[in-house]
Amino acid sequence: MTEPRWRHRPEGSNWGDFGPDDQRGRLNLITREKVLQGMAEVREGLVFCLSLPLDFPGGNLLNERRHPPVLRPTLRGDRPNFNCTLTGAESARTDVFNDDLAILHLQYSTQWDALSHVGGLFDADGDGVAEKVFYNGFRAGEDIVGPTETRDAGVQSDMALHSTSHAGALGIERMAAHGVQGRGVMIDLRAHYGDARVLVGYDALMRVIDADRIAIETGDMVCLHTGFAQRVLEMDRSPDRAVLHESCAVLDGRDERLLRWISDSGLAVLIADNYAVEAFPASEARHECCSILPLHEHCLFKNGIHLGELWHLTPLATWLREHGRTRFLLTAPPLRLPGAVGSPVTPIATV
Repeated sequence: MTEPRWRHRPEGSNWGDFGPDDQRGRLNLITREKVLQGMAEVREGLVFCLSLPLDFPGGNLLNERRHPPVLRPTLRGDRPNFNCTLTGAESARTDVFNDDLAILHLQYSTQWDALSHVGGLFDADGDGVAEKVFYNGFRAGEDIVGPTETRDAGVQSDMALHSTSHAGALGIERMAAHGVQGRGVMIDLRAHYGDARVLVGYDALMRVIDADRIAIETGDMVCLHTGFAQRVLEMDRSPDRAVLHESCAVLDGRDERLLRWISDSGLAVLIADNYAVEAFPASEARHECCSILPLHEHCLFKNGIHLGELWHLTPLATWLREHGRTRFLLTAPPLRLPGAVGSPVTPIATV
């Protein structure tokens, strides 16, 4: 009999609830019935693209480790394969070819976080020693592997043409293979709190939900509109540091009642149009040692809830409010890139 991956699960987690080897987490709640519920929200046939252009926000002020995409031509022999015609025996052909490659930081712009994106130090074995583990007890160094040498990370000038990291479990391809389509629900924080930096805890969130008569049911995909991505778009790839770090509503990841609501609500995924869904840095912790990103820890590590970040929700949120609606069909598969811990996404909402 195979040894269990863990003997103790973190407090407030759902490890094992979807099976001992589950890698989908709360995506399991997006059932055939939820897809049909999402489709039932389509009445007008109007489509909204919920992605920023993938070279936004511009620069690296939001995250110094992430940079805009780089496009380069492939090679055709010893020539750049761009606006390229054939030579030699084929020189009379009329074709003009373009073919390119991308150097892409997968979580630079509109994105999904895979469940392998954030784990935790936790004593899953019950032996008094904390291990590096991820959702459902998958292990760093065994299931999710990466290099230890600096030369094997980042984009180096002598970058080798091979991968050096791989999420053998909980990679973003698990999300892609499941399909991400169902009913989306909009919570319009901007309509109530404007563009000022506001820390939204449980009470503040419930006021919005009650005021707008929002119903969230098991398996719904919840979107939080703060207006942040709209501000990013308006800065046109030249972002202002103060605007990036001092604007718009963010969830208070330290609010335990908020985290408990996320668990109890039955939501399948949690999406926002801001940088990290939650405030970063988080408000001061009561304990000396704890997560720097408590909502990420609660969602990705403990409960298998994928997070969407930097989605462009303003046009959709505006239309929904004008028409007295909060629900829509959401289609948002990530790249089916095996082993990746995040992915760009071009979500589509249909109303």
